[in-house]
Amino acid sequence: MKVLVGVKFNTRTIAILGMLIALNVVISIFFHIPIPMTHGYINLCDAGIFIAALIFGWRGGVIVGGASGLLLDLLLGYPQYMFFSLLVHGLEGGIAGYLGASKSHGRQIAAIITAVVVMVVGYFLSDSLLYTMATGLVGVPTNLVQAVVGGILAFPIVAGIRPIVKRHLNF
Repeated sequence: MKVLVGVKFNTRTIAILGMLIALNVVISIFFHIPIPMTHGYINLCDAGIFIAALIFGWRGGVIVGGASGLLLDLLLGYPQYMFFSLLVHGLEGGIAGYLGASKSHGRQIAAIITAVVVMVVGYFLSDSLLYTMATGLVGVPTNLVQAVVGGILAFPIVAGIRPIVKRHLNF
């Protein structure tokens, strides 16, 4: 059993991460807005990624981010983005978790801001590669709104549930 940022990756933690992936996918499917100009959509995926990252560290962020992004694209009919979402959202979660897990509120906010920039740049590059640079530029504001809203939603949720999670997972 390895310990990283105070979190033991045991069977219970892995099961909770799996449930977070499922919850994130269901909520994001329910609350998604297609954006025809970018061939993509806005959703609440980033909130779940940030919650997992700030509580479970970089590993939890990578796992929930990558799996949630990939599954959302598969289930919502955007298979061209699956690989990119696996990488971009996985990196987003990894950075947020590495920089912000078990840190002060100021460090967590900085971690979320850094992860938001990484996600926006990642999808700019993805859209530019899949379509055109103009498509990538059109996607920047929508991806920025999606990620900022995710961060705003995640921050108070993490502050509220962190003590409960710590008590039940013994970290």
